[in-house]
Amino acid sequence: MTSVAPGVTRSLSLLVLHGVPLLSGLDRDELEKLSHVTGRRRAERGEFIVRAGDVADSLFILFSGSAKVLNSDDEGREVILAVLKAGEFFGEMGLIDGSPRSASVVAQETCELLVISRDDLHRCMQDNFQVALKLMQILVHRLRGADEKIESLALLDVYGRVARLMLDMSELADDGRRIIKRKISKQEMARMIGASREMVSKVVRNLENSGYIHYEGDVIVILGE
Repeated sequence: MTSVAPGVTRSLSLLVLHGVPLLSGLDRDELEKLSHVTGRRRAERGEFIVRAGDVADSLFILFSGSAKVLNSDDEGREVILAVLKAGEFFGEMGLIDGSPRSASVVAQETCELLVISRDDLHRCMQDNFQVALKLMQILVHRLRGADEKIESLALLDVYGRVARLMLDMSELADDGRRIIKRKISKQEMARMIGASREMVSKVVRNLENSGYIHYEGDVIVILGE
């Protein structure tokens, strides 16, 4: 069950807001003002945080856990559009154009979120141009990512799509190796690249047998780029 608190401990809210790239243009006083109107929400694993078609009335900032952005058809088949981790936000598009939610967001594990209402976000952008500019930059970045995904679906075979997805999910470890720390199932990978789970499993086995990746527990290490 989701619980919504009437407010957030201000120190926690301030700390989280300070680390959100969207709000990097705000000084401490402005962040403190925003923290007074920030709510808190908890979502358990598998719970819908928002559903496609809902009224868009809030911006959500994920400060713990992870969530997936998805759409599904009438037969229940899902396409995963993105996976969100702590520090990322969602729900901004409907706050700009007034349209209903364009996709659903589901908690992949227990999530803690900060919630900023449409009116409070609009006030924040009106009072600080840097926030509006940063929002535009992030939206452009996401649009470029969507263009790259469309290009991959059109031009790459499943092998290439799996390889690109793994590189996109990877990060540099302290020892210089490129690793994937986030656990993701073959079914989720398949839904992200528009392929069958069987084909994704075959490609991952091939990458492992060919020496391009190997597993260290739940961590995937990319050996060849």
